[in-house]
Amino acid sequence: MEKIWLKNYEPTVPHSIDYPKISLYDMFKQTVERFPNNKAISFMGRELTYQELLELIDTFAAALEGLGVKKGDRVAIHLPNSTQFIITYYAAQAIGAVVVPCNPMYVARELTYQLNDSGANTVITMTRFYNLIKEIQPQTKLKNIVVTNIKDYFPGMLRFLYTIAREKKEGDRIKIAAEDYSFLDLMKANKGKKPRPVKVLPEDRAVFMYTGGSTGVSKGAVLQHRNVLANALQVKSWCTDLKEGEEIVLSVLPFFHSYGMTTALNLPLFSGCKAVLLPQFVLDDVLKTIDKEKPTLFPGVPTMYVAINNAPNLDKHDIKSIRICISGAAPLPVEVQRQFEKNTGGKLVEGYGLSEASPVTHCNPVYGKNVIGSIGLALPDTEVKIMDIETGEEEQPLGEVGEMCVRGPQVMECYHNMPEETKHSLRNGWLYTGDIAKLDEEGYTYIVDRKKDMVIAGGYNIYPRDIEEVLFTHPKILEAAVTGIKDPYRGETLKAYVVLKEGEQLTEEEVIQFCRDNLAAYKVPKLVEFRAELPKTMVGKVLRRALREEEEKKAAK
Repeated sequence: MEKIWLKNYEPTVPHSIDYPKISLYDMFKQTVERFPNNKAISFMGRELTYQELLELIDTFAAALEGLGVKKGDRVAIHLPNSTQFIITYYAAQAIGAVVVPCNPMYVARELTYQLNDSGANTVITMTRFYNLIKEIQPQTKLKNIVVTNIKDYFPGMLRFLYTIAREKKEGDRIKIAAEDYSFLDLMKANKGKKPRPVKVLPEDRAVFMYTGGSTGVSKGAVLQHRNVLANALQVKSWCTDLKEGEEIVLSVLPFFHSYGMTTALNLPLFSGCKAVLLPQFVLDDVLKTIDKEKPTLFPGVPTMYVAINNAPNLDKHDIKSIRICISGAAPLPVEVQRQFEKNTGGKLVEGYGLSEASPVTHCNPVYGKNVIGSIGLALPDTEVKIMDIETGEEEQPLGEVGEMCVRGPQVMECYHNMPEETKHSLRNGWLYTGDIAKLDEEGYTYIVDRKKDMVIAGGYNIYPRDIEEVLFTHPKILEAAVTGIKDPYRGETLKAYVVLKEGEQLTEEEVIQFCRDNLAAYKVPKLVEFRAELPKTMVGKVLRRALREEEEKKAAK
């Protein structure tokens, strides 16, 4: 198919990019050479220049080599966003090791599976998770456990106050076993050292990015250096007025998630910009940080923008510095987009990605034609086609619904240890995404829904996103999710889960009537459940699967 999406590119966005054939570490080093004295990161108020950060990375790379870590070994990073995460990430890349980012919220079963599946022999974790790691170590291949504390790279006075406060809590003083290592002790022992030269090629493996398991068993997407590097540069080119060496990026998206890795970690640090790190999204902390640091770029997810829009004290904070926001990981409701742009004066555009593509493949133009409800245009060097749902072999005409497939330099090598899954998802260089979509004559792509989330009720194919978009327009509704539950007559019936804005009240019948007024009859939910919150992944994606499982458990009783 002709690349019809190119005609709607902004004039300064390239159709193709010349990607450096180097490793992620070398890409970072090139940034250091250009901006040695620029501030690279700010964490809890402590800033490091690019040159200072490189020295810390080299020190830890030498420490990893001293622990016996070599090219191809897997290094698990079991940390929230922090200075230590960045040091470890690039240090591992420097010696050709493969990074395995782990969600700090995982329980023992989930973490054991990921460590075993990846084959990790080294983990960098926090004191608060140390006992969990020791508990599961006998069931894994872990040889090296390196322990850090979140406060290790705080500013001096804050570190002191944090230590005093934490020591008052019973059991906070963790004693590290003799066979394990303190992060700070390793840094002191290797200060001034650099790693031995290791030839790391663009096609070498850089990251095993696990899908999170929201649709079943978690799969490890094998991303090469060239995949991850390409995606950061693709996103960079999309932000047409991004000023190298000048932007300030609010890095609250978790780095262990592919979206956070690309847009909140690699993008700023390949551009000479400052990344302002936050370990988690806490609304008050985020607003205070925006006040203080004046970020210009804020990659995020819809739940973050919803929270800011509805902050009770928003008028007491200055958020006008925010210029560009790319929303991903979940559909961006139209009302959320409009309100956030009104609050900031900046641009909030919806994009799309998946772990298997490093992850970004699509985005609406930041300043060009923004099509509400669309995920936008395929990024430079990215192709898209819509294939029939049943066989995946017949390309669909424009406007017809089918499974979205993408091809580009950011697409993974394979799934780790899953040849059959790889064969199913990667066909002739095309990644079959599992998302139902359509492509219009302007080249804009519209996600209709997840293949596995589609509800068949009374013979109709129903996509939950259609109903959720309507629910988000209700002035009293903060969040909503819709899923199908088993029904003996209709096969499945629709149920809406609704979170109300603070102080608001609604009845089930009022919600259903609102849907009747705005949707075809077959799309109207038959059931409504009000909740204080919805189950979500760490990055803010609503887990419809968890809602379905709850209903199945209820039905089984």
